[in-house]
Parts: sequence; structure tokens; C-alpha cells
Amino acid sequence: MNLLILIPALIVMVMLRFLKPNRLGWIVAWWVAIYVVLNFAVDPPLPSSIVFMFMAIISIALLVYLTADSKSLESVRSLMVNFVTDSKYKITLVLVVILIPVLVAMKVYSNMSKVPQPPLSGRTIHPPPPAEIQFKGKTIDLVKDENPFRKLETSDPENFLQHVQEGRRVYYQNCVFCHGDDMAGDGIFAHGYDPIPANFKDPTTIAMLQETYLFWRIAKGGPGLPDESAPWASAMPAWEKFLSEDQIWEVILFLYDHTGQKPRAKETLE
Repeated sequence: MNLLILIPALIVMVMLRFLKPNRLGWIVAWWVAIYVVLNFAVDPPLPSSIVFMFMAIISIALLVYLTADSKSLESVRSLMVNFVTDSKYKITLVLVVILIPVLVAMKVYSNMSKVPQPPLSGRTIHPPPPAEIQFKGKTIDLVKDENPFRKLETSDPENFLQHVQEGRRVYYQNCVFCHGDDMAGDGIFAHGYDPIPANFKDPTTIAMLQETYLFWRIAKGGPGLPDESAPWASAMPAWEKFLSEDQIWEVILFLYDHTGQKPRAKETLE
């Protein structure tokens, strides 16, 4: 979180409590504060589609709060009627009526007038991995280590299947929103990313990679991409903050199982 944005927003909300705005003003202040925090205080930045979804949910929740009982509803209705009919609000009303369509028009014009810009340099889709990474205080050797559950595929198929099913649960709880139901990179948030999420069904993605490579990319997320993968505006989180080591290995099992791909075998030197 960007504390330079978050702390001032909290201070303003605390100060508003002492000013005691009316119910409608208080709701508007909360809406604006949440929007500012989501749009400017979260690091890495959230895709616009996710901000839009969260703000839609917040708007519905605040509307329900305003209309929770007849007294609240009547209070809000009275405030809105007074704003529209009371002469002392005439100038403010005129400004609002003019400002809203002007802002909408400016936003539309801004979006339509943007000239697509090519990247400053070529982007490496599959950058070379480091030799090792740190995962919650443990060193993962990306050259020599292997998925600890992969050997169960032949030695204990029933146990292996249980780990695949656990990977399925992890995927559909966390990854499906971007990578999609069928892992084609077309989840509901996919087009809020740059580049868009990987299509795991494509044979040029995970079929070309070793499982330790996927562990690195999942664990470190967008923030862990090296310079040669720039420019990017991906908000894929560093999943090491949310998932255990076993869960990441298990979701990798499920990626290969669901797509019918096989991980790239480790190369041995003669």
C-alpha cells in the first residue's frame, strides 16, 4: 500500500466525523475515499476492470445502507429534493448539471484520442530464470529441484490424483478469474492486464517450460519479472504471499493435467 495516499485519506475521513456531514454527504465521502485508495494506494496498481468491479459492489452496498429503513430513505429523499428545489443551491446545481456531462465527454475524448504506442524495446515472453530463489526463507534451486509430487504419478497414482485435485481447488479459488475456466487466458479480468494472462492450452507456454520455472513465475508474480520482460503493466500478484509451497506445486500439477501438456524434461549433460 502507498502510505502517502492511504494515511491522508484516513485523516480526511476522521476529520469529517467531527464536521458531522449529513447522511448523503457522508456516503459520498466514503465512496470517494474508497475509490482513491483502490485506484492510487494499492501497489502494484489494480487493473481498471477490478477497480470498476469493486466500486460497483461498494456503490450497491452504500445504496443498501442509505435505503435500509424508511427513516433513512426519507432523509435522503428530502436532501435530494431540497438540493434540486431550494434556491440557495441553484448555482451548485447548475455546476453539477454542467460538470457531469463535461467530465464524461472529457473521458470519452481522452480514450478515443490516445495513440497506441509501441513498446520501447522488445519484451521477452519467457525470460531466463535465476539459478535459485528464496521462498519464505527457503532456497528453491530452479536448476536441480523438481516438483516433489511429480514422482507420485508413477509410484502412487492415487495419492498423485489427490494432489492434482488440491491444485484444482487452489486454481479455481485464485487463478480462474484471469486465466479462465479452461486456462485459455480469457478470464473475466483478463483484458485488464498488459500483457494478458498466459494461455496454458497453447503448446508454446507451459509445455516448453520446466515445473521449477512455473514455480518461480507463480511465486514471484508480476513484481518478480526481470527487466527484459518490460514494459508490462501486469497486476499478477506474488503468490508466495498467499499460497504455501505445496499449494504452488499442486496447482502446477493441475495446470499440466487439465491441459494435457507435459512439463519440459530436465536436460542432462554428458
